[in-house]
Amino acid sequence: MSSSTTVRPITAADVEAVIALDQQVSGRSRRGFYQKRFAAFQRDPFAFVWLVAVQGDTLAGFVSAHVLDGEFGETARTAVVDAIGTHPDHRGQGLGHTLMTALEGALRPRNVKAMRSEADWTEQDLVRFFAKAGFQLAPQIVLQCACHQAPSQ
Repeated sequence: MSSSTTVRPITAADVEAVIALDQQVSGRSRRGFYQKRFAAFQRDPFAFVWLVAVQGDTLAGFVSAHVLDGEFGETARTAVVDAIGTHPDHRGQGLGHTLMTALEGALRPRNVKAMRSEADWTEQDLVRFFAKAGFQLAPQIVLQCACHQAPSQ
């Protein structure tokens, strides 16, 4: 990673660059997700940590997490990593590790005891990244069910 890289909290001026980088990496736009997440971050900054890595004037990466005060009956404060992205030109240079280290540092004063995330099992690069970052399979299984709309009346 370049010594000119700065990791700092996101600002409103960074949101469009985050959306563009995520679209470049994922191949789809998640504009609505990022706009809603940023609005929630602005309303309650203690419940979210959103960091960007900047090299000069260029956004090189980002990480976003929200803090839960217990989940599924647990009492420990947990952070859920919602999104992480690094520009393809910066892959393999330690930027993702730097972002995760900065995230953990920002969560420590909030008394967060653990971080969690979800990854599509077909995204092997992301799964490997999380494994290198110290994540391991959780003892819970994620289950989901489609919600069907009620018939119109």
